[in-house]
Formats: sequence, structure tokens, C-alpha cells
Amino acid sequence: MQIGPFGGDRGHSHHTSRRLKGGAMRKVSLLWGGLLGVLALTSLAWGIADSLRYANTPDDMVPYRKIEPYKRYFLVPLEYPGPGREYPEPDPSTLESVKIGYIGPLYREVHPKVSVTPQYFEIGQNMLRGAQMAIDEANARGGWRGILPYELVLKNDPVEQVDDTWMWGPVGSNVVDLIWKDKVWALFTTISSENSHILIRIALKAELPIMGTADTDPTFVETKIPWLFRCISDDRLQCYILAKYAYEKLGLKHIAIIRVNDRYGRVGVKEFREASRRLGRPVLFEVRYPRMSTDFSAQLARLEAARNIVDGVLAWGNDYETAHLVKKLRERGFDIPIFCSDRVITERFLKIAGPAAEGVIASCPWDPTSDDPVYLEFKKRYEERYGVPPETYAAHAYDGMNMLIQAIEKAGLNRAKIRDALDEYRIHPYHGVTGMIILNDIYTDVGPISIAIVKNGKFEFYSEEELGIHLCRYVKR
Repeated sequence: MQIGPFGGDRGHSHHTSRRLKGGAMRKVSLLWGGLLGVLALTSLAWGIADSLRYANTPDDMVPYRKIEPYKRYFLVPLEYPGPGREYPEPDPSTLESVKIGYIGPLYREVHPKVSVTPQYFEIGQNMLRGAQMAIDEANARGGWRGILPYELVLKNDPVEQVDDTWMWGPVGSNVVDLIWKDKVWALFTTISSENSHILIRIALKAELPIMGTADTDPTFVETKIPWLFRCISDDRLQCYILAKYAYEKLGLKHIAIIRVNDRYGRVGVKEFREASRRLGRPVLFEVRYPRMSTDFSAQLARLEAARNIVDGVLAWGNDYETAHLVKKLRERGFDIPIFCSDRVITERFLKIAGPAAEGVIASCPWDPTSDDPVYLEFKKRYEERYGVPPETYAAHAYDGMNMLIQAIEKAGLNRAKIRDALDEYRIHPYHGVTGMIILNDIYTDVGPISIAIVKNGKFEFYSEEELGIHLCRYVKR
């Protein structure tokens, strides 16, 4: 007989303990099984509290909605606990201007044969128009506190992908120059999420406020960087409204996805795919094509094989390739609803697609047909200055720059205090030309969005209310 360390029969104690453990484990397993069963039955299908809701997610699209999570991310307001607020402000007499850095796609830097849509650079120029107009109007009012003019310092974002590697080096160098050479007080950021993810990490190290007005990647702000703010609705919300319209209003059941093969396509369709699954209508398949494609033979062959059941297509990409895809779909006789992102709301899309564009349904982060006086006055000034109406990215750039200017006016020349002033938009929404900009706890716009449908050769816009679609609203905490 072996004696245990506390005087007992170690062999007897071991076997008894093993029997006890076996019985206890069975009881624990039964207990957990019953608990999980209760949780599964205690579905959140009737709705979750708005205070626990992330990104306006509708009840029927909440991930794992039948199980109560032990921790919820992105629902706690971001904080900056550093010493930046204590840094002294510079003497204005030592400065020539209050500089704000602009980085966006302004011109190409690599060989024309490298595949990249011209839409990126058009968006970059439209962003610059809106941002510069806001700067000029602020200077006409007297500049920063009537003391110094505002100055927009421009840097290019090449956005091209070369040998499967995005041009992070040039972008990183430009951001470094803006921060440490030009000594800007805030950054106004680009459209491509590949490069903007690099940008925000450099700015995080420098503790510099960032305003995003064009990158709609949902993961952009989910980095939880307390210096990053975005005044445009992301692809998550745009996918929600498309899914609601497709499944609830049109009654579709079998949608296929054909998308551009880059990060914009991959991240853009993610929430539509997941929303479809949660609604019990998983997408049939997802196929990709290279940027600037006009030949979709392989992708359409896959669609042909499912012709008898497919009743809708999500075509996610830039305006050029999506227009050609829409034409090919109609030529093949696919008379089914086609859903797209806001990138197709352009004259080029309508011109290339022609009659095939009729009925195309696109998400839109705002309503450019709004009768809001704030927007109408801006639209008039913009058309007088540039000769064309403001499109999505010009209008959001104008709003984002004005939000930055207002924050700098209030906070003074202290980066941390400028960040704090931007944080206040979470409590007090900003009434911009694009509507009410409502920032949630991770500082991204969750205000109302719309759907655009091509009718008689032009886009007609419809609000959530007009469509009878309900996307839950953010509740301030």
C-alpha cells in the first residue's frame, strides 16, 4: 500500500478521486448542456437593447444572436489617456499658417499598364475640391481665430498594386513628411483601405487626429485608434440596406456575388454575405475578376450553371468594370435584380452600361437629392465654383474638413485637444451638407443612408423610410 503525502492510501485515494471526478464531470456536462440549451432557446430574436447594438445592425442580422456574449467590443467610447493635452501651444506669431495634411489619389506614379481604375484619381480630385472649398471658406471668415490662415498641404496616394504589393512605402513616406516636416495639426485621409491602414498606424504613433471621408472599409475604424474619425457611412451599413431590400422587399432567395478581386471587393461584400446567411438565405457562390476587366466569361459560366435558381446578383466593384459586367449580364439574358455599391453612381457607369443599367440598385451613403437648405446652399456654391454638382466624395470631404476646422477653432493648436473636440461629435451630431453625421463609439458615421435605382437612364434616390426599411439607429452612451 502506498502512503500519500498527507497520510492517506494514495492508490485508494487516486481511484476514488477518479470515480468522483467522472461523476462530477458528467454532472458538469449535463449542467452546461442544459445551460446552452436554455441560451439557445432564449433567442434574442425579439431584439437586443439599442445600448448593446453595434453599427445599426438589424435584429435579424446580429451575429450569434441566440447566444449572449460574455464581452462586447466596439461599444465603449474610445479614450486617449496620454499626456498630449499638457503640451504647450506654439506662439501663433511663429507660424505662417495652420496646416492640415491632405493625402489622396491625385495622380499616377507607376506605368500605365499597371491595372488601376481611373475612378480612384477622380475621387481624389473630388475630395480635394470639397476639402479646398471648406478651407477657402474658413479663410474668408478670417482663418483660425482671425489670426492665421488655414493651409492644405497636399501629398499623393498612388493606390496602385505592383507585383501583389501595394505602394505602402511612398504613402508611408508622405505621411511621415506631413507629420514631421510640414508639422500639420491633423490629417485628411485617402480612399484605399490598403494604404489608409498604414497611414493610421503612423499617425497613431505621432498622436495626430485623422479625418476619413472616403474609405468605406468597415475594418478601418475597428482598429480602435482613438485619433481616427470617419464622416461617411461604411460598407457594412450599405450591405445591410441592400440585403434588407433584396430579401425583405423583393423576396429574393438565391443571390450570387461577382466582385472585383481586391480589398475593396473582399471586405465590401463580407457583411452582405454574412447577413444573407443569418437571414437563412446564404449566397449561392462568390467569384472574382481582376480590376479593369471587360471579359467575364469564366464568372458568367458559373452563373449560367445556376441559371435555374439564381434570382439576383451582387456586382461589387468600381464603375468601369461593373458597367461592363452589367452589360454582359443583360446580353446573356439575366433579367434579374443587380445590386451594386455606391461606386457605380457615376455618369461613366450609366454611359458604358447604357440601357443595361436600367433597374440597377445601388447603395448610397447619403441622399444627393436632399432638400435640406444646408445642402442646397452648398450645392449652389459648389456648382458656381466648379461647374458641376457635388458628388459623394466631394460633399463628404467638405463636411469632414469643416468638422476638422471647427474642432481646431475650439481646441486650439494642441493635437490631443483637437482629438477631444472631434470626440464631441459623438455626443452632438454634426449637421453637414450630407445630412446629420452621427458618430458612434468608434467614431464612424452611422447616420441615415439611401438606395439609388436607375430609372429612365438616371439614378433615383430613396430613403430608408421611403423604402420601408428599418436600420436601427445608434444610441448615445
